[in-house]
Amino acid sequence: MKTLTLSRRLALIAAAALAVTATTSAQAADIKPRLIRFGYGLAENSNQGRAVKVFADEVQKLSGGKMRVRAIGGAALGPDTQMQQALIGGAQEMMVGSTATLVGIAKEMALWDTPFLVNNVREADALLDGPVGDKVRGKLAEKGMVGLAYWENGFRNLTNSKHAVTKLEDLNGIKLRVMQNNVFLDSFKQLGANAVPLPYSELFTALETNAVDGQENPYNTILSAKFYEVQKYLTVTNHVYSPWIVTVSRKFWDGLSKDEQAVLQQAAIKSRDFERKDTRDEAAKALAELKTKGMQVNELSAAEAARMRDKLTRVNAGIATQVGMDLWNETQGQLAKLRAGK
Repeated sequence: MKTLTLSRRLALIAAAALAVTATTSAQAADIKPRLIRFGYGLAENSNQGRAVKVFADEVQKLSGGKMRVRAIGGAALGPDTQMQQALIGGAQEMMVGSTATLVGIAKEMALWDTPFLVNNVREADALLDGPVGDKVRGKLAEKGMVGLAYWENGFRNLTNSKHAVTKLEDLNGIKLRVMQNNVFLDSFKQLGANAVPLPYSELFTALETNAVDGQENPYNTILSAKFYEVQKYLTVTNHVYSPWIVTVSRKFWDGLSKDEQAVLQQAAIKSRDFERKDTRDEAAKALAELKTKGMQVNELSAAEAARMRDKLTRVNAGIATQVGMDLWNETQGQLAKLRAGK
């Protein structure tokens, strides 16, 4: 039997003391046994599913095992819109879903649907985690939901089963599934596509039966949902940076103690940081794998992206009016500072 060195023994004692302290503080806090149903749309083995597990583990750890999260993926509790109503009504405790499907509940969420709003993830993180993101997230509370943190869905890209899309005109007549959101509908109609609103849970079947020709999502979702089985062409457009948001039922939240609320908030931040890194690490791998699955990948040129932007000027003006000019101007000001390196 090996003799432990003094430094090793001290390290083990310190670690044990820390674990006891954490458990004791959780037990001393105002935390009751609770089961939290947490719904999400993607598969368990997706970036979304992995982050929900991190959230669940963190909640259990921080609460000393008293609060437990029952993660329910694969849209088993319904599409985002259905889960949102369940949260508002108090029939479900938590979910993570797209900000785009919340626009009908809080109009300010339309800000995140602005085509070509951010150029990179650095700008996205700064905007979402800063005063602008907090302001938009805060609008949910008066509508029956509490927003805890933004996760990353990623830059959205276009797939279809008809032909390669390399220029604006190639979108003409393509039946394109979009989220149930007026900004997405208006944007793709303006670009010439036949935009069809459908819940995500119905998308694969719609593609498989040719009810729609194409869709737009980040690489990770295209891969985890196996859209490559029913889509041949992928165009790298990066037309919208798409966030997810972790939300809690306001009815449930208001019944929690401050300590319990703090557990959920801390776990949401921890899982956010994990999820963003996981999603970004996976995105490049996902694109490479989609090529091996037989998808033909085209990159939209800067000139064609500029043509699309020009086509969407009216859409962006509409978003500015919808979210309010003060919020729009604050957003543009924040982006200008970021781009100036301030």
